[in-house]
Amino acid sequence: MTTEQQFDKAIESCKNIFLKKAADYGTAWRVLRTISVVDQIFIKALRIRNIQNLTERKVEDDITSECIGIINYGAIGLIQLHLNNPTVEELSIDKASALYDDAIAVTKTTLLNKNHDYGEAWRGMSQESFVDLILMKLLRTRQILNNDGKTLISEGIDANYIDIINYAVFALILIDEGQHKG
Repeated sequence: MTTEQQFDKAIESCKNIFLKKAADYGTAWRVLRTISVVDQIFIKALRIRNIQNLTERKVEDDITSECIGIINYGAIGLIQLHLNNPTVEELSIDKASALYDDAIAVTKTTLLNKNHDYGEAWRGMSQESFVDLILMKLLRTRQILNNDGKTLISEGIDANYIDIINYAVFALILIDEGQHKG
């Protein structure tokens, strides 16, 4: 399989969960402000880090399910930035699905472009590095928010969400290949 096909396969399972949760809960996530989305991803990334470091677990969630959550919250973050108005609003599942596809399309394009330039360097990275980079991107996003959303020379919040999603996709791909634990 090509990286693009692996990306599509990983996202297909994530979107399936996203849509099932939308059917169960609606689009309650529309109320989330950027910091709340960041905090949800932060919790999931720390959970993965703890799984990596703990010898005993008391909660059944695994690294794979936490990566899926990171991807879906990253997509929610991109959707919220696009809609630019966190509010109490119910979107239809069709509308939420279309917005998800739009967010993922931008993410995939970024992945393919960077993959071309970096030569798939991520394939040699550790799962721990993916989590650390996700946490770093979240801390950067918090700083951008502290700066009223402004940056001097750095990428914005959307670019951080895109990178976070892609790191989590990389982790899922390497788990699927049996190179990392799930």
